[in-house]
Amino acid sequence: MTIPDLIQKKRDGQEHSRDDLERLIGGYTAGSVPDYQVAAWLMAVYLRGMSARETADLTEVMAESGDLLDLSALPDTVDKHSTGGVGDKTSLVLAPMLAALGLTVAKMSGRGLAHTGGTIDKLESIPGWQDQLSEEAFLRQAREVGLALVGQSKNLAPADGLLYALRDVTATVDSVPLIASSIMSKKLAAGARTIVLDVKVGAGAFMKTLEDAEILARAMVDIGRHAGRQVRALLTDMETPLGHLAGNSLEVQEAIATLRGEGPEDLRDLCLALAEEALQAHGTGPDEARARAREVIENGAALGKLREFVAVQGGDPRFVDDPALLDVAPGRLEITAQQAGYLDEIDALAVGRAVLLLGGGREQKGEAIDHGVGVELPFKPGAAVQPGDVLARLYHREHGVEHAAQLLRAGLRVTPTRREPPPLVLGRVH
Repeated sequence: MTIPDLIQKKRDGQEHSRDDLERLIGGYTAGSVPDYQVAAWLMAVYLRGMSARETADLTEVMAESGDLLDLSALPDTVDKHSTGGVGDKTSLVLAPMLAALGLTVAKMSGRGLAHTGGTIDKLESIPGWQDQLSEEAFLRQAREVGLALVGQSKNLAPADGLLYALRDVTATVDSVPLIASSIMSKKLAAGARTIVLDVKVGAGAFMKTLEDAEILARAMVDIGRHAGRQVRALLTDMETPLGHLAGNSLEVQEAIATLRGEGPEDLRDLCLALAEEALQAHGTGPDEARARAREVIENGAALGKLREFVAVQGGDPRFVDDPALLDVAPGRLEITAQQAGYLDEIDALAVGRAVLLLGGGREQKGEAIDHGVGVELPFKPGAAVQPGDVLARLYHREHGVEHAAQLLRAGLRVTPTRREPPPLVLGRVH
């Protein structure tokens, strides 16, 4: 069957075999199938969709297009993925929690793009910390420390990078089979047996509605099951940023505060919920999972694990002991309430874009970022406020500050009556 035959097959709503997908994706990765044919196929998938079996096969073919990390010699391996949000420093808290709980986190993470931050960028706020390890060192550290976290290998699911670049310029990004296969191909290639997913819903997330998020979560869980992995997904609110701080150094400070038992309630509760899912996937009962997850924060074991992890990857552990040492931009601009009432809305997308304008994010891959800029949000939606109360504080170095402040003002709303904010965890998919 020729490549035009495969395009026609999907255009007409038929289902691909695994051989079809291996021929198409393998040829594209090898350079023998041109962009224009794959672009036509992507649009056919966008319009016609894919079955669960087809999506699972596509994901495995993409995962097998490059290196496959073998973690079979490590005990109880677990990976976590978030679909992206504002102020989402969950991995900085959750990964050391899981390691302190006796699970093994051998994880590859990405950098931020557009309004969402990346775990690697946040960790690079800590002087000396390195995101590259040899495979031997990575596996040894995972075995000895229980936690190794590095930047994503260029040869990890390379088909995904090629397809994503093409989707980005052909209006085919927001297709559930293509999103699910993109995320899960990297997770399958990274080797963990258990994968916990945090699927964000709302203004600051890619999936704007709960219905769409449930469809995506179900697709990813089904892919994992097809591949013999344990996958659990939480659907979580991203109408408003997570925690009180957005921006790389600021988020590291808030993550450390959370590991000390002093962090914001929403961040703590989300990390506890995700840790409970990981423990339950490994056979722990719900009540015991909840108690054990709380214990590693209360007894300092998770904070100690973060310190050990930072030090072994070249970072200066003094910045974990005293996060106030981290570089934070000196400029301050405050946005205050003009009337008494209740904070009704903090637009997560507006906050993310404000951090981007200040220099804390990147529009294109490879751009340098300023780790010290960001936004503080002292109040959460539903809080009572008085005139003059600080609703947002910008940490800046002059660059982009007026435009960022303008965006934030438009994204903050105070109303005379209180509206109950949505719950943090909106659902679960197993």
